Amino acid sequence: MNRRTGVVIPLSALYTKDCEAVGDFLALKDFADFCKLCSFSVIQLLPVNDTGMQSSPYSGLSAFALHPLYIRINALPEFSTAYKGSRKFAAAYREFNKEFKYTKRFQYEKLLTEKTNLLHILYDYIEKKERKNAAGKETSSKLELELDRFAHENSWIPYYAVFKDLKDSAMQASWKQWDENLQKFTMKQIEQRWNNRALLTSHNFFVWCQLRASQQFKEAAEYVRSLGITLKGDIPILMNEDSADCWAWPEYFNQEQRAGSPPSGDTPLGQNWGFPTYSWDNIAKDNFSWWKNRVKTAASYYDAFRIDHILGFFRIWSVSEKESTAFLGHTSPCGYITKKQLEEKGFDTGRINWLSKPHIPTKLIEDITWNHEEAVSMLQKICNRVGTEELWNFKNEITSDSCIYGQHFSDDSNKDASVKEALASKWRDRALIDAGQDNYTPVYSYSQSTAWQSLNSEEQNKLRELFDNLSAEENKLWKNQALKVLTPICSETKMIPCAEDLGVNLECMPEVLRQLSIMSLKVVRWNRIWEKDGQPYVPFAEYPELSVSTTSVHDSSTLRQWWNNEKQSVEAYLNMIKDTDSRPSKDEEFSESTASFCLKTSAQTNSSWFINPLQDYLFLQQKYYMQNADDERINVPGSVNEFNWTYRMPVSIEELAKDNTLVEKIKEIAAIHDKKAD
Repeated sequence: MNRRTGVVIPLSALYTKDCEAVGDFLALKDFADFCKLCSFSVIQLLPVNDTGMQSSPYSGLSAFALHPLYIRINALPEFSTAYKGSRKFAAAYREFNKEFKYTKRFQYEKLLTEKTNLLHILYDYIEKKERKNAAGKETSSKLELELDRFAHENSWIPYYAVFKDLKDSAMQASWKQWDENLQKFTMKQIEQRWNNRALLTSHNFFVWCQLRASQQFKEAAEYVRSLGITLKGDIPILMNEDSADCWAWPEYFNQEQRAGSPPSGDTPLGQNWGFPTYSWDNIAKDNFSWWKNRVKTAASYYDAFRIDHILGFFRIWSVSEKESTAFLGHTSPCGYITKKQLEEKGFDTGRINWLSKPHIPTKLIEDITWNHEEAVSMLQKICNRVGTEELWNFKNEITSDSCIYGQHFSDDSNKDASVKEALASKWRDRALIDAGQDNYTPVYSYSQSTAWQSLNSEEQNKLRELFDNLSAEENKLWKNQALKVLTPICSETKMIPCAEDLGVNLECMPEVLRQLSIMSLKVVRWNRIWEKDGQPYVPFAEYPELSVSTTSVHDSSTLRQWWNNEKQSVEAYLNMIKDTDSRPSKDEEFSESTASFCLKTSAQTNSSWFINPLQDYLFLQQKYYMQNADDERINVPGSVNEFNWTYRMPVSIEELAKDNTLVEKIKEIAAIHDKKAD
């Protein structure tokens, strides 16, 4: 495989004199020129799909539609006519440009709202003008024919346009809050609404936005390709539940489950991402047509694509949509331990209940209320006493922690809040999850449960034996699942597939990736031998050729933050470097020289591709350092705010292209990687 060096950036971060407010599709052409100067051969973008009012590019409102935020308005074919012929549009356009100038972070919601309004004004003028010109004629206007053709070529357009129009009418409320008859639209009903001539103008606005966005993106992508640069896209694995696809294709999604990640040191309750999981059996029944269309659409622009959270194609961490945390989740698909197997190990019904049902001692609540009778009164609201003991089980109607948080107790006192927290904590206190039909699966953190810790060593060993056998069975299950799902997806396109395979290292994953020729991802600071003393870094020479190496990712700290704030990791990194003469001290403040050292040493990776965030390359020049290093981050996982996903590059592309010193430094790094002997 050819060795390539590249750069990754959110499209919105691009900054040129022609797109001060936010990066756009055509800014890619200017960026490609800069990349060519630097000897980059890959440009990787974060997802560019429509996400509605959500700033995260991984919170898709559509699996297919491009984000209208990235349309360059003054490059539209209708712009000149509207600017000259419509005072309203001309005034609105001037006001927009006056209000939205370059800032180091952009105001996503405000900018999107105003740009959408501007596009509406432009389209309304052009559409009325076209209709007037076609008056008295039996044929449709030229624009209408163009939009009809585009919709016919893209089967997702009708349901996307109908969804967007309904969402506008509902003031952007989730489709789950619409009138009940609108929530359960069938494809036939969507088609009927799409063909309603009274709604033609409303629907065609969204078709027009997608047509023009696609044209601009294709123009930019073709230009990137003409320079010999590979454009790499990003396909998020999951969809926001409030998306056109979840609304139009409910059979493809399991709305009763939410995806996330299991408990870890940083997130002891796991992460509940709030996105529905897939109903893979239903998707398979349709020959994976929805997923195949996703990659076909992406291939209109990209030469390679990042498969987001590829672990989820093997098995996704799934939790009930009623749970506020992901603690009581499980893998999907997963294997089960049967009641019969537990009984054969000596666990009777009582012991199985002890392992799978939370048991609340009266004293837990009494320690909060300081009153036995009050504690009993509170417990009686949602629990049943176990015999005559001072021990309680939750009533059958308590099916999640939201039942505890959302009812039965007032929020008027700190005492009630403390009781809720104590009971919610007890809700999670179990070793087994009852999956129904006499099937059980281990809680991820089962060893922390009261029930587990009450077992003697012999009982624990018996359960561990069952858990180990289950783990071996699940590896086969997950391998088959991945091959079943990924094979038709990857076979549908000539794009080069690249996995985001961070997180749990499944035993079967490397084999499946090799079998399907999918490149793995190696984040240098996390590519370590974790089970070994000192957790040493994997030597660069041992990186697999079929992989992409990177210094940072959009969810991590930047190279600068890592060096200054994660000294233990930095020290382990330096210990891997054999050339002690060039090796800086871990105590040095991050600078141009340390940036150069880290990038040059990492460039020696055996990975075929070496792709780093633009920020990490800009650290080669001190003048591009932002005063606050936090401002150079793209996203801080686990937080939702106006900061995330609104990063802008600190200097225009035009200025970067003139910086010969920076260009030469980057070229030197690219040469180290690209010319390294295989």
